[in-house]
Amino acid sequence: MNQKIIGAITTYPGMNQSDWLWQQTPYNFGKWGNIQMLANHPEPDFLLMYQFDFPKQQKERSWLDKFRRQSLQNAENEIFSKLRGVPKERIIYLIREPPLPEVIHITKANYDRAKLYCGCISGPDDFAPQPDYMPAIWYHSNSFRELNEMPAPPKTKSCSWITSGVSRSNNHRHRLNFIKLLQEGEVNFDLYGRNLPTWARNNGFVNNKWHAVAPYYYNLAIENYAENEWYASEKLWDALLAWCLPIYYGGGAADKLLPAGSFLRLPSLDETGVKFIKEVIATPDYWQEARDKIAEARQIILHELNLLNWLSNFVDI
Repeated sequence: MNQKIIGAITTYPGMNQSDWLWQQTPYNFGKWGNIQMLANHPEPDFLLMYQFDFPKQQKERSWLDKFRRQSLQNAENEIFSKLRGVPKERIIYLIREPPLPEVIHITKANYDRAKLYCGCISGPDDFAPQPDYMPAIWYHSNSFRELNEMPAPPKTKSCSWITSGVSRSNNHRHRLNFIKLLQEGEVNFDLYGRNLPTWARNNGFVNNKWHAVAPYYYNLAIENYAENEWYASEKLWDALLAWCLPIYYGGGAADKLLPAGSFLRLPSLDETGVKFIKEVIATPDYWQEARDKIAEARQIILHELNLLNWLSNFVDI
């Protein structure tokens, strides 16, 4: 098979490795079906711009702006060099961050700029040129074969939550307040994450996410955004791939992408939600009942929702 090479660029820090996404395929060197993922290939057949933020454009108001304009022109030239000669119809722009009110203007500006360079522009929001669900990536270091073939690992603890202390938006702050409610309500869960507030009793940051998810029956998968029908993130995929039953707070996308019964809906981030979590995690019964549905959801994530599968289907069009 003549496989097409997929290159990639992003403005996410620390995501410029040549083997990006290689753990999401059972084949060597990023191969999946009719494609090969080689993020840094100098002459790819297709190019994925993954959550790429374009340089801001400003109107000239003073003589200093001439220098700013030159800086922007340099940035524009740098963008063209990153495209590596790939034609517009083969460049894909995917947004993966949620459309939080605080950043919508940035996302819309990125969509507008992407129209100059990209033939496919998609994101998990209604104002995207092509609204769509985010193809799945996950953050476990396990190989694809291991995830695909493994039975459920031993479950020795009740519930975990991996989150962060980010407080940039109202949604982030609402999530932090829910940590406080859970801990004040003496809910039996283990908290992990970066930069959590000093008042949050937690186990700190883990380098391998598997360690903070796989030993638990349940995982709190709470999205930063739950207000549309498109957005679902790795919070859900990572929990299910570790054979957890997610207690999920998010929008309607999950219901359309995954089988009913493969996750539980957290009704709200308030006292009602606290009561719901307490009831669920008091026993492994909910997990036992959902076990077959979790297995079904894992196969959907690995084979159908997988970003590599999405790219393979795009190349086939």
